[in-house]
Amino acid sequence: MAPIPFTSNHAAMTASATHSPLSHLDWLEAEAIHILREVAGQCANPVLLFSGGKDSICLLRLAEKAFRPGRFPFPLLHIDTGHNYREVIAFRDQRAAELGERLIVRSVEDSIKRGTVVLKHPEESRNRHQSVTLLEAIEEFGFDCCIGGARRDEEKARAKERIMSFRDEFGQWDPKNQRPELWNLYNARVHKGENIRAFPISNWTEMDVWQYIAREGLALPSIYFAHTRPVVIRQGAIVPVNVPLVSGELTNLPKAGEEIVEKRVRFRTVGDISCTAPVESEADTVEKIVLETATTTITERGATRLDDQTSDASMEQRKKEGYF
Repeated sequence: MAPIPFTSNHAAMTASATHSPLSHLDWLEAEAIHILREVAGQCANPVLLFSGGKDSICLLRLAEKAFRPGRFPFPLLHIDTGHNYREVIAFRDQRAAELGERLIVRSVEDSIKRGTVVLKHPEESRNRHQSVTLLEAIEEFGFDCCIGGARRDEEKARAKERIMSFRDEFGQWDPKNQRPELWNLYNARVHKGENIRAFPISNWTEMDVWQYIAREGLALPSIYFAHTRPVVIRQGAIVPVNVPLVSGELTNLPKAGEEIVEKRVRFRTVGDISCTAPVESEADTVEKIVLETATTTITERGATRLDDQTSDASMEQRKKEGYF
């Protein structure tokens, strides 16, 4: 029997052996699993950032495929603003418990109490301040790599990232000082105090994520599906109001003169309540969301992340300061 030609790609070897073509999801999955194993092999103390959002949910499934039946070679970490949707927080805790993996939670609220985060006013979004709490957590636990679910199609600054994105001893990112990744060779080596941000699904799109969720039958927080909630229209965006926090306190109170209406909406991305807006939708199943994603002309963050539109610092500037 003729030998199978050498290839460094496991997916290609599998396809050659079985004579069945791999789908684009198979290729993306194989690449992501390879990156996760590279992190485990090269890094002494990595951590996986898990918020309960759809991208990090995909990361958990990929980690299962990369390392089961063993335990993950890293804990899970969530930087909680204190103003997250309680459906997402409940899902986060449930999923970590189902997997039996260690979940570390560090809160922006604690950084505020320490004085390392100072809000300009009580209603200011805490989203950008997560970078401070993240850097504090990295120092506390000595993490040398944070695995994140960022994708290059989210925002133009994301497209400047490498798969293994180097951060200096101050946790800062310099897009002009990154390592080349020729032939898919990844270098995660760092000196003490330096850090790598690894992005296994960097080459995925929003559509890829939803198709993977559909294929794998992954559970999601309920707010990803169409539901009715009170909102106001503010600067052209749909803004949820009177949203209950985990504590039961209401946040995102309407401003004077704003008319509260009931709309059928879903969230394309989830984050701090103060800056995450939904879109009008009737998509109440993953299959409907896939179809809606295929036909939309609005980018994922284009009308759903208010901090991208109103913040005094661009995403690139926030990333240079240590943001995800």
